[in-house]
Amino acid sequence: MNTARVPLLQNPPLPQPPPQARAEDTAEDPWAAAALLVRAAQSGDALALNDLISLLTPYVARLCRPIALGHSPDATQEALIAVFQGLPRLRDPRTLYAWVRTITVREAVRVARRAERETPVCEFDDVAWPSSPELAVDVRDVLRRLSSEHRAALVLRELEGLDERSASEVLNISCGTMKSRLHRARHSFRKAWPR
Repeated sequence: MNTARVPLLQNPPLPQPPPQARAEDTAEDPWAAAALLVRAAQSGDALALNDLISLLTPYVARLCRPIALGHSPDATQEALIAVFQGLPRLRDPRTLYAWVRTITVREAVRVARRAERETPVCEFDDVAWPSSPELAVDVRDVLRRLSSEHRAALVLRELEGLDERSASEVLNISCGTMKSRLHRARHSFRKAWPR
């Protein structure tokens, strides 16, 4: 078992290369450092697993906040548990962020659906907002009115920058359904946006 520690990466999704990696290797593959953590964690290195969870937590939380709204801490926790449980089955560590994104969005939607059945209105306080408090309140209000599926479509397309095909794969829906959800989400957002 390799006990060499890879330095903790602070700002995903652009991790810094570990000191033992060659510059030309990491220049071609920016995910090489995260892949080293994955391999070490898969081989049973508890410290690497801890560093990996620390690396992924801000990324997972950023995805969960606009989808699960006030229940984003629960969604973040559920997503990290699913990542932890599925880590041994991750075949290509270089696909870590895409794999984590898929798990996170699905868990956030699941938690949001459960929360919508339990409570009709959620809080949206943890998201970093623009400097204008009025704009932040307006965005919160509009997002609160959208369904979790529509919020997920907007997050994947507008925040993550995925195309419709990639976003549909993350949500496990057809590309046509994704386009329809995205269209409806944008329409609903525009319609509810205060002018």
